[in-house]
Amino acid sequence: MNPRPGFQPLVWASAAVIAVNAVLAGLPDTEPARVVVPVATVLGLVLWLLGATPWLRASGVAAQAVCLTTAGLCGAVLGLVRPAGPGYVLGFMAVAGLGLRLPRLVAILCGGLVLTCTALAERQGIATFLNLAIGGFFLFLASAFAQANRVARDALEDRLAQETAAREAREQAARLAERGRIARELHDVLAHTLAGLAVHIEGARLLAVKTDADPRLIEQLGNAHGLARDGLAGARQVVETLRGDELPGPALLPGLVARAGAGLTVSGTPRAVPPERGLALYRTVQEALTNTAKHAGPQVRAAVELAWQPAAVQVTITDPGGGTPVPLPSGGHGLTGLAERAALAGGNLEAGPHGTGWRVRLTLPSEDPT
Repeated sequence: MNPRPGFQPLVWASAAVIAVNAVLAGLPDTEPARVVVPVATVLGLVLWLLGATPWLRASGVAAQAVCLTTAGLCGAVLGLVRPAGPGYVLGFMAVAGLGLRLPRLVAILCGGLVLTCTALAERQGIATFLNLAIGGFFLFLASAFAQANRVARDALEDRLAQETAAREAREQAARLAERGRIARELHDVLAHTLAGLAVHIEGARLLAVKTDADPRLIEQLGNAHGLARDGLAGARQVVETLRGDELPGPALLPGLVARAGAGLTVSGTPRAVPPERGLALYRTVQEALTNTAKHAGPQVRAAVELAWQPAAVQVTITDPGGGTPVPLPSGGHGLTGLAERAALAGGNLEAGPHGTGWRVRLTLPSEDPT
């Protein structure tokens, strides 16, 4: 867990109290003490800051115990050269840090060592020893209680976070289940109905053409067929969105071509294309391969060429065995619909006889215009 934001001001305030106390007390007159007191004070404060703050948390218990215990022993050294000075305060700070940061047994052993050395260094008799021991003991209890409270609070926060995550996961699962149910209803009812409607309208249009019906009727049937086809495409896109399916694109072409038993040739450096253009490319290949299987037979091996050009991507599907595409294939997307999709994506679709077979070529810009 991260340290509490309010702990840092306490650290620096305590260090300032020790420093001010040491300065106000004045340096001893003896020459060794003039060196020992500043060194012990600075060293003790630095070690205490390292051990009591989170800076050494990642180094483990041993590093924190050594820093805090040594800081407390620096206070005992101050007590040796300056009895009744600020050394005991540094010892108490070390005990508080031990209680806050270390496991209970380690804190008791190290804290007992610090208090014993500090009391012996003061050389003020049994009363001073007992006062330091009692004061240090209650300070340790307060620190240990604060640590236990912090651990309990952290555990509670973790448990609340886990419960929140579990609740959100359940809610997400419920939403996905509901979306799946709606997607199934749309697919089973609306999509199938629109597909059947499109087939019957196209059949009626072809019948009207063969019987030399009124051209206006033929035109209206064609418009109705286009509306039904567009509605079918929209319904399928809604189903894909509800199911959370990723829109197919160039990355899925190898699998599509392999399932159709065709050959794939890729030239140039592949790069990302906008989703609607990737979908147009995928649907074009899917439609052309479907027509090949329906009209040329399974023995014919179509060739798919994907060319990544500097500013465009081009896919060419060649059927060497001949055949004519139907207006409305089983997938629900005719070549007319694919041409419209290509135009909406800023590209161009070409389809027509090629030798003894049929060729479909789609060219799309590979990047959005700036």
